[in-house]
Amino acid sequence: MTDTPKLLITRPLPDKVLEKASEHFEAVMRPSTTPLSDEELTGALMDFDAVLPTLGDLFSADVFDAVGGHCRAQILANFGVGYNHIDVHAARAVRVEVTNTPGAVTDATADIALTLMLMASRRAGEGERLVRSGDWEGWHPTQMLGQHVTGKTLGVVGMGRIGKAIAKRAHHGFDMDVVFFNRSTVEDAGVPARQLETLEGVAKTADFVVVSVPGGADTHHLIDAKMFSAMKATGVFVNISRGDVVDEKALVSALKKGKIASAGLDVYENEPEVPQALMGMENVVLLPHLGTAALEVREQMGLMAVDNLIAFFEGKAPPNAV
Repeated sequence: MTDTPKLLITRPLPDKVLEKASEHFEAVMRPSTTPLSDEELTGALMDFDAVLPTLGDLFSADVFDAVGGHCRAQILANFGVGYNHIDVHAARAVRVEVTNTPGAVTDATADIALTLMLMASRRAGEGERLVRSGDWEGWHPTQMLGQHVTGKTLGVVGMGRIGKAIAKRAHHGFDMDVVFFNRSTVEDAGVPARQLETLEGVAKTADFVVVSVPGGADTHHLIDAKMFSAMKATGVFVNISRGDVVDEKALVSALKKGKIASAGLDVYENEPEVPQALMGMENVVLLPHLGTAALEVREQMGLMAVDNLIAFFEGKAPPNAV
């Protein structure tokens, strides 16, 4: 690189990431933790050679249209594996490369899926609230009875990297049978598993249903009332993918009517807004999008994004172009 490219980092990132970015770029870190505003989105494309955005920074077709022929940015190096907040086709139309950070998030996100499975089935959130309230009267044989996890059947919707990592943990750690739905054929799920032809087939078979598909138009409301109606009344539903993959109104209805037993959620349809109905239910575990919230993971994600940027400006193919 001859002239130092100017880079906008849209949110505060771990120090290790900022240090590496500053070694290679004229890096400007935006101090706010909120998504870019419409004005900031267009400014990012017009004033910087590169942008390192993340979830919520809505680089839509309208934003690229608004910039028109004044787009200075050459690459959006997304911090995260999901990039449904970036219109990739609109970016490519103005010759802007888009990259992401797959792999780095796999294990951490799978761990959160297992956390939610255990919390929702064993009533851990409800139990902790009971202890904190001061109303716990001590152990007795029929108190806070939940569901056993070991030996049950897991249904995975989306058998990609994360889905396979969840299946591995469930099968080897909890002796669970695994069934799954995937739009394409999966030759090797990594563990003994059966691929079923329909979502409803997974819903009817599984005791636990975990969603791990990417976000975007193709998966919007993939999980709907029909899916919840097919699940067992004792079924536990977990979402660690994207919030809008699930029809939240249908989920609330299924929980209220007892069509499913419980749910564990790390993502929401209109983050950071969470429906009051969900917050009021004791049989729902709610986490604040903790999927990749481990320091080592966030560092690895950021360094991967910077590596994509370095390769691009060195005239090489970025390792993780989307």
